[in-house]
Amino acid sequence: MAQYGLLIDNEYCTGCHSCEVACKNEKMLPLGQWGIKLLELGPWQLMDDKHWEHRYIPVPTQYCDLCEDRVAGGGQPSCVLHCLASAMEFGPLEELTAKMAAKGRQASIFIP
Repeated sequence: MAQYGLLIDNEYCTGCHSCEVACKNEKMLPLGQWGIKLLELGPWQLMDDKHWEHRYIPVPTQYCDLCEDRVAGGGQPSCVLHCLASAMEFGPLEELTAKMAAKGRQASIFIP
């Protein structure tokens, strides 16, 4: 049986917080608890003094079970379904690791 995970491509995350909101609603988490939390890194000035770098990094927490009830019913995790930038992907680890190798610098895989 294949093991599943979540591929997060931080290069394309726009920081919209849709994953956070979708997860909180799906899991009915109380104030101050998150299934996935968007971290904000930056801004910092680049060496040319004209440009700035800013990153958003969605991080699954201990409450994330990849929406096992939704997935068992044939759906996707709520964060993946509602990601406006399509920066998240759910699937078998073998497929995700191959995609991550092709993505380059800002991708990570989450396995609960």
